[in-house]
Amino acid sequence: MDKQLFEELVQSMEEMVAIEKGEMQPARVHRHAIPNVKALRETSGLKQEEFAQAVGVSPSLVQSWEQKRRIPSGPSLKILLMLEHNPAVINVLLAL
Repeated sequence: MDKQLFEELVQSMEEMVAIEKGEMQPARVHRHAIPNVKALRETSGLKQEEFAQAVGVSPSLVQSWEQKRRIPSGPSLKILLMLEHNPAVINVLLAL
């Protein structure tokens, strides 16, 4: 491994430990607003099972999102954000 790369990795780990101990603040924190899944589903007029099928997840996962027990991530989050910005996308998803 390149010595400079190794030194950068060690420095990153030391910074991570310092942040965890509260000795320093992270340089930046990146957060996305989490869509209101229940509102998106109700706007589309779909049952949890139908919405889950359109989004490509299980009905129990939709229920967990709605009850705030789980947080959408990855491709599911992107789909939900698309639905939030353009609710008509649900028609495309239902047609697939």
